[in-house]
Amino acid sequence: MQAAPVRATAIPSFSTALRAVESLLMSSGQRTARRNAWTSVLEDRRRAKDRVEAQQILERVLTPGP
Repeated sequence: MQAAPVRATAIPSFSTALRAVESLLMSSGQRTARRNAWTSVLEDRRRAKDRVEAQQILERVLTPGP
């Protein structure tokens, strides 16, 4: 029984190799960017909630009582 012939795989192009190295180096940067973006979203939500609460308090204070 003979083994199947082994084919030489294509050598990756320079741009493919560069993209692979870039993805290894940039992966931690992307994590940081995503974490920063999520923190920003949470902060925006907190500010929006505070704004709504402040508006409700002002409306209660400024509305003439019975």
